[in-house]
Order: sequence, then structure tokens, then C-alpha cells
Amino acid sequence: MLTAALTPVLRRLALRWGFMDRPGGHKSHERATPYLGGVAIMLGTVVPSVALISPTDERFIGIVIGAVIVTLLGLIDDLSPLPQLTRLAVEFLAAGGVVLTGVHASVTGTWLDGPITVLWIVVVTNSFNLLDNMDGALAAVTVVTAAILAGAAFVSAQPAIGLILATLPLACLGFLPYNWAPAKIFMGDAGSLFVGFVLTCSAALLITGHDTGTAIAGLLLPTFVATVDTGVVLLSRRRAGRPMMRGGTDHLSHRLRRLGLSTRLTALTLAALAAVTGVLDLVMMLGWIPPLGAAIVGLTAACVLIGLPQRVRVYPPVRAQKSLHVRRK
Repeated sequence: MLTAALTPVLRRLALRWGFMDRPGGHKSHERATPYLGGVAIMLGTVVPSVALISPTDERFIGIVIGAVIVTLLGLIDDLSPLPQLTRLAVEFLAAGGVVLTGVHASVTGTWLDGPITVLWIVVVTNSFNLLDNMDGALAAVTVVTAAILAGAAFVSAQPAIGLILATLPLACLGFLPYNWAPAKIFMGDAGSLFVGFVLTCSAALLITGHDTGTAIAGLLLPTFVATVDTGVVLLSRRRAGRPMMRGGTDHLSHRLRRLGLSTRLTALTLAALAAVTGVLDLVMMLGWIPPLGAAIVGLTAACVLIGLPQRVRVYPPVRAQKSLHVRRK
């Protein structure tokens, strides 16, 4: 209710102040659309969570503070683009703060787990940022992912982080009517970084202290769609000889659109994929399937789904690009 009430107010402010995402370049939308939706999502998630409980868990406090910091970072970047190194520096500091409170993914069982967790939080947070490339896509994926991850948190006796994971999908539901195609407002980097940071840190917290198989599955499955989407993009740009950091319409959502799916159906398809992997993660946390089996299934599915979309051509073959370049010379 808070997010649904704040979103139209922030939309009017964005229109008045000219905080708009304008089409052009690699962007797929066709008309200027206001930002600031991410601020409504952040407030609709954090305010009820903090108001309903008296947080004493340092890890919960670290995640909330870090999430607010990356939201402010994203908001500044929405209004005036920041250098990439500045963004990464702030994200690493926020992730480092969370790890210092005791959030560790036990991938190796050594001191390397700390740096690995920080790196994973930053990389996958930005993967969620990249996933916000089509009306309703990221919000729909977040509704499903956060709701199932909240169940895993309560099963794991983590009520504080379970509460913020329960309010996040509700906040996104309050935002979705305004972001569903055709979108009236975007969440922007402020929202996508907030969503990504909360989900990645929460996933890392829930597998802290567990074995390697649980760590791998618990990190991959709740963030599956964002991770696979980034893998698809990086592989396709490498094959096409394009700079990795240059934007493009080469994401999973764009490829599904090329296959004939509507914008709304694309968002629902990505949400359905997130539901399947999220349920697999929850089943693992319940102890119904072995962690190693869940990890193998997740990694195999990720490899398949990174490779298959390469068949949907979004760039001309490298040879064709080189021939065109020679003719222009």
C-alpha cells in the first residue's frame, strides 16, 4: 500500500523535475519515461520491515544499510550518470560491510570465502540491474524470487531477513501496475540495485555456515534468471566481438521478444523460470533433496540456458561485420 501510494506521487515529481529515461542508443523503449519508482520500492520494503521489528541482528542491519546506500547510489546515477569505477567502489564498500557483519558463502571453507562473497554480491547485484531492461520484467521476477526466498528464510529460522524478503515482493506488487507494459514509470538503477542487493545478500546469509554444495546451490538458484541473463549477454558479445560493457538489445528478454512473445508474456516467462529455480532452492533448504544434486541441476540448467539463446541472432556474424568494415574503408 505504501509503494502503491508513493509511486504516482514520485512519478509526478519526476515529470515536473525532468527525471526521465529517454529512448535512444541501445534502449528498447520508445518514449521518455519517468524514473524514481525504485525509491518507492525501497521505502515500501524498508519502512515496514524496520517498523515491525526491533532489529538486533547485525547481519540484518548491515543488509538494510547497504541496500539504502546502493539505492542512493542508483538514484544519483539515474539523475547524473556516474563513472563506472565510482559505482563499483561504493558497491564493494556496501558489500564489504555486509560481509563484515558475518555473511559468508562457504564456497572454499577458507579465508577466501569473504572476498568471494563480496565479489559475488557486487556482480550479481549488477546482474539484476541489467535484467531491468523491459517493462515489468524485473519487478515480476522479484515478486516470485523474494516470496520464495522469504519462505526459505523462515524455514531456516531467520525471521528478520524473512520479514524484509516478505515485504519486498509486496512492494513490487504495489509498483507493478505502474510498470506493467506499457510502463508509466521505471524503477531505474535506484530500484534495480536495491532489489539485487537485498536478494543477493539474503541468499548469501541463508547459506552462511553450510557446506559447499549448499553454498553453490543457495547462491545460484535464487538469482538464476539474473545470472543466466548476464551469461547470455557476455557470451553473445564475446562471440560478436563487441565490448563487454557496451549496452545492447541482447538480453534474454529481447531474445524472447524476437521469438514472438509479447512484452507482458516475456515478463511472465522470466518470472515462471524464477519460480522453478526458487522452488528448487526452497526444497533443498527443507532437506527434501541433497544440496549437491540441486547444485548440479542448477549449474547444468544455467549452462544450457546460456547456450540455447545464442541461436536467436541479435548481432551479425563476425565475418559479416569485418567484411562491412573493409567495404567502408
